[in-house]
Amino acid sequence: MFRLAHISDIHLGPLPALTFLELASKRITGFVNWHRNRRRHLFANTLDLLLEDLEGRDPDHLAITGDLVNLASSREISAVADWLPEAGVPENVSLVPGNHDAYVPGAYDKSTEAWYPYMKGDHGPEAWHDDFHVFPYLRVRGQVAIIGCSTAVATPPFAASGYFGSRQARETVNLLRAAGEAGLYRVVLIHHPPIHGATPFHKRMIGIRRFAATISSGGAELVLHGHTHLNTVYSLKGQVGPVPVIGIASASQGPGGHKPPAGYNIFSIAGGPGQWNVMRERFELASDGLTFGLAETTRL
Repeated sequence: MFRLAHISDIHLGPLPALTFLELASKRITGFVNWHRNRRRHLFANTLDLLLEDLEGRDPDHLAITGDLVNLASSREISAVADWLPEAGVPENVSLVPGNHDAYVPGAYDKSTEAWYPYMKGDHGPEAWHDDFHVFPYLRVRGQVAIIGCSTAVATPPFAASGYFGSRQARETVNLLRAAGEAGLYRVVLIHHPPIHGATPFHKRMIGIRRFAATISSGGAELVLHGHTHLNTVYSLKGQVGPVPVIGIASASQGPGGHKPPAGYNIFSIAGGPGQWNVMRERFELASDGLTFGLAETTRL
């Protein structure tokens, strides 16, 4: 049995001091939003409690589906690089970026380079370089193939959309088919939910149809995403039946907000091709803000 944990939307805080030049961009809107809203509900101690509880359940691997920072300043990107070892060693943690990790032009390259060990495919180069397409990547862990995709792009103020393009779609299909032929359980990581209507228009994923075609053509068993800060279960058409598409609340969300409190999923994967047996357990922060408990169990 392989046990895969999933968290998302860390938004590591507190927000560091920003220079005037850093604020003279889209960051000013995010800066205002942080101080008006996010800082009252996203807490570093919640993330610490989540990791401590998750560690006690001893999963084999951890998937993180984006938005590790808030405004993608250099200090934030560096802080996440320092934090990531707390989540685990690169071999045991797979990461894809979110829209906040590519908040302004140039931020995507900086965050990808800084966090590359956690996004390096099994056959990727040892070091990141700017002419290399990191995504999609493939990591094989036990009987599970983890395919990491990116929808992270810089967007104008008041937009938080993502993009899944044709090159990435073609390469993802090839990885999915190869993993299927190898008899592996295929898990796709992506930040934006690939579902029509799952987000407001300005936060949507551009390329939803392309992604759906990728899954139906290449084949997959599970899709994990973030972005919405909600605990959701959708599905896409697969080759032999529906493919679950599962989102999770922000890993830093404290209790009492308008979004669900912090949580994580653990997927226990057993069996083999055509006979996979997968159990999902969702754990959620209690109203006391101090403990996590089992909130839901479902068989996929």
